[in-house]
Amino acid sequence: NNGREGLFINIQALSIKFFGSTVMALKLASIIFGTLTVLGVYLLSKEIFRSQRAGLISAYLTTFSYWAINFSRIGFRAIMVPLIMTFSSYFLLKGFRTKKYSDFIISGLIFGLGFHTYIAFRIAPAIIAALFVFMLITQKHFLRSFWKQILIFSVAVFISLSPMVYEFYNHPEYLESRSASVSIFSPEMNEGSLIQTGLRSFGLSLVKYNFWGDQNWRHNYPPYPILDPVMGIAFLTGIIYVISKALHLLWLRFKHDVHDEKLYLYFFLLAWFFAMLAPEFLTAEGLPHALRAIGTLPVVMILATIPFLWLLGKLSKHTYSSMKITIFSILVGALIFIGLFNTLKYFVFFQNNPKQHSSFNANLKDIAYHLQTIPVETQKYVISGNMERIPIKYLNPQMPNISYLYKEDFLSLDPKGDFVVVMYDKEDDIITKVRSISPQYKVIEHEEFPGDKFWEIKK
Repeated sequence: NNGREGLFINIQALSIKFFGSTVMALKLASIIFGTLTVLGVYLLSKEIFRSQRAGLISAYLTTFSYWAINFSRIGFRAIMVPLIMTFSSYFLLKGFRTKKYSDFIISGLIFGLGFHTYIAFRIAPAIIAALFVFMLITQKHFLRSFWKQILIFSVAVFISLSPMVYEFYNHPEYLESRSASVSIFSPEMNEGSLIQTGLRSFGLSLVKYNFWGDQNWRHNYPPYPILDPVMGIAFLTGIIYVISKALHLLWLRFKHDVHDEKLYLYFFLLAWFFAMLAPEFLTAEGLPHALRAIGTLPVVMILATIPFLWLLGKLSKHTYSSMKITIFSILVGALIFIGLFNTLKYFVFFQNNPKQHSSFNANLKDIAYHLQTIPVETQKYVISGNMERIPIKYLNPQMPNISYLYKEDFLSLDPKGDFVVVMYDKEDDIITKVRSISPQYKVIEHEEFPGDKFWEIKK
């Protein structure tokens, strides 16, 4: 469907080469990237706030975020976006602090890799541009001090980006990809009401954090928001605080010529959030959409850290034991709630929900494993659509005596000897045909988990 960035799938291919055609081989890359994102968020938050406590809190929130847990356990290439954004931003901000060329080289190479991950990353240069603009506003002689580092960063980006540039040069049609068909600018999507459609999309993109989440079971636990109540309140508080402080510092900069480095940091966070939200709110299909907005995940965790830092600040200022105990209890209680709430939500309620199994077509995995229990010499016919065959074939790459057929293909066959038919959907025509061959064949309904059904015809 118009092509996809190849970095993630190539990494998965390496995983399959070493670990075989298993479910874990497909998930392994996501597990690694999701885990490394926790480290990246820690380093970035620590760099932004110049506080190890900030880094630890942000990392904790990321670790127990249902949003992060979910996508760290699915083989979607989008999981690489938070990883790329956190580490490239960390080395870039660190580079501006230390002026080391090596930090800009590492940041640029990592950032360029982002274009090989997921289409939503293509908006990320706007974040870097915003950072440079507000550093220019904030710091005197910014270009004079950093033009070499910016040039080095740009060259490093181009080096890792160049294979994709070459691909787009040869296939410019890939630039549009599927995004054109779901864009709010498409007449089919906006139906002549661009502003109304845009406002609706923007509103739906925002409400998923706190009120009404992504309704796709592969992305979220519908109908709940993607953030738990405590993290949601912390995020709202944090972003409101950053917006107000950013505007105040901008006013001070132009009114009283006050140069505060927090100005560019606040606008960097805001630019990151709204830029990486754009791939979602510039579309009009399937909203809210937690996958398209996955680039906002790290910055949401960092913004949600701000109220916790405020409470820690209050804790250190108060000398009265009763107030300290109250604040400490709130902090510990909030963090424990976040950890327990999201862990139970994913590993208990979501994992055991039949709708989740249905959304992931869990019965296809059941079919694949069941085929392995049938004697090797027995002829096996799998009746399914083309897409449904893919995971079954993947989990049984070398299985002999197996044919994947459409219903019509099987009905035109004249099978000989003993055979087994496995059906993704119950097909009465096939059951009738097999029984006409021999009344000894019987239909067995398999249901490994409520709703995960498939059917088998055998003697």
